[in-house]
Amino acid sequence: MKTLRAGIVGVSGYTGADLVKILYKHPYFRLTYVANTQGGMALSDVHKEFYNVLDLEVSKACVQDVCAQCDVVFLALPHKSAMEFVKALRAYEGDSQRIKIVDLSADYRLSAKHYEAVYCPHIDTEGLTHAVYGLPEYAHNEIAKASLVANPGCYPTATLLALLPFLDYIEGEIFVDAKSGVSGAGKKLTDDTHYPNINENMFSYAPLAHRHQIEIEEKCERFGMQRVQVNFIPHLCPFTRGMLVSVFATLKEEYIDIEPLEILKQTYKDSPFVRICSESVRVSNVRGSNMCDVYALKRGRALYVNSAIDNLMRGASSQAVVNANIMCGFAPESGIPQVGW
Repeated sequence: MKTLRAGIVGVSGYTGADLVKILYKHPYFRLTYVANTQGGMALSDVHKEFYNVLDLEVSKACVQDVCAQCDVVFLALPHKSAMEFVKALRAYEGDSQRIKIVDLSADYRLSAKHYEAVYCPHIDTEGLTHAVYGLPEYAHNEIAKASLVANPGCYPTATLLALLPFLDYIEGEIFVDAKSGVSGAGKKLTDDTHYPNINENMFSYAPLAHRHQIEIEEKCERFGMQRVQVNFIPHLCPFTRGMLVSVFATLKEEYIDIEPLEILKQTYKDSPFVRICSESVRVSNVRGSNMCDVYALKRGRALYVNSAIDNLMRGASSQAVVNANIMCGFAPESGIPQVGW
């Protein structure tokens, strides 16, 4: 099997570190390039866990270097910065578009209209027309043909995998209660993530106004062919990694007798990274893995669906590598941790 050169632009953050850990042991990707905005340091200066394990120099991010040293590149950059880099990279490549790009930011996930409503003006609408939303269980064939994949957000990943199987069976508004570990807020220290403020504490943020709400709604229409209203309330919780999502919806009268677990089992019977559980899910069971655990039950017309992922892995880095595997013709499971820690 061929080996491809892989690079990471934006290696300094939590998702960058997890990308390194996965690619370091990957059977078909060879990590040849890591970069951030400064460069000129060892990888172990940025992430101490790689000291005496992985000797790589962190470069200053450069389009020309990516073209020279990579076959596939992962962008773990903030929104806006990512589309600037993608636009420059695709322009430098010209017609070849040889390099496979997996963007972990929000820049290519949404339509231009929805993106600009919640983020900022989009400067690469042409690239946006070529981007594929990388939720492998629902877009495998499109991902396989893509040169640019938008890695889904963490909250949308956990929510969509729980919600999409039931869209034909429900009506009315949908309510989503989501809880994330502190790493979901990023590496930069803020007042909310300061230890005395988050320890033994929990709180909602951006209720009914979080940017991922529109991503969930747009992709429900894209994959489920249903226009829905999602009322999304995220919470920050005092654990490092993990995400727990609870979806509440109302069944249509004619579907009051469905068996929710059977619907999940049928939907995901060929999906290696979705596990259907017989009881409420736990974040500790998915930590460090690409798994999404899902559980569902109903009471009358009330439907409850419960999912758990590792926000840094399934919600970011490991899902990005699964997308790259599919783009490059490898088995989706290649190099992906099946059991976490």
